[in-house]
Amino acid sequence: MHPAQRVDYGPHSDQYAELSLPAGEPRGTVAIVHGGFWKPRYDCALGRPLADDLAARGWAAWNVEYRRGVGAAATCADVAAALAALGGHAAAHGLPLRPVVGLGHSAGGHLATWAAAQPGSPLTHVVAQAGVLDLGAAHRAHLGDGAVEAFLGHPPGPADAAYDPTAQLPLAVPVRCVHGRADDVVPLTQSERYVARAGAAGGDARLVVVEGGHMDLVDPASPAWARTLAVLDGLA
Repeated sequence: MHPAQRVDYGPHSDQYAELSLPAGEPRGTVAIVHGGFWKPRYDCALGRPLADDLAARGWAAWNVEYRRGVGAAATCADVAAALAALGGHAAAHGLPLRPVVGLGHSAGGHLATWAAAQPGSPLTHVVAQAGVLDLGAAHRAHLGDGAVEAFLGHPPGPADAAYDPTAQLPLAVPVRCVHGRADDVVPLTQSERYVARAGAAGGDARLVVVEGGHMDLVDPASPAWARTLAVLDGLA
């Protein structure tokens, strides 16, 4: 495994990704999108333990940083730009572009799933870990102490469909929703309802319920992470 390399995709100090490469030929690429309810105090340090573990297991990991606290349009544009930069960077490092899995936790699950619906996205699959996939329901439940309203700049409404994964169904790529049974930060219903709606719309979405809470999903020592790895193995 090689030390992580910082790759800037824009001029702002938060517009970069960290590329971690395995010792041998990568079996695929995982784009990690961290969570934290789109708030500035949470950054891509949340994704580094996952990137290290993935690289040790033969994956190339692209750990995405993006601007937080700047509104939905700028944050989403950053994630889309980071993934576009991954596509452009792949040739230089011999990264496989199949599969390219978007792995997002919590609000990062929202961003990864949103990004997969955008034209030109390199993502071939999405694994949403406790993803905030229904902005309207998340707002009504006051998740993250009003995080959805802060992210959008107002309570969600029909005009915000462009940022809401539930309004983008069905996706053209498979989605796997991994969610802890005991999650008290993002309720399991976020994943359950997304998968049900995706299936009704003709999409390929499946729910994987694991034991544990919200942060167990991003703890490389946890059974919940082991189940996530098994999901990734099934996509490789």
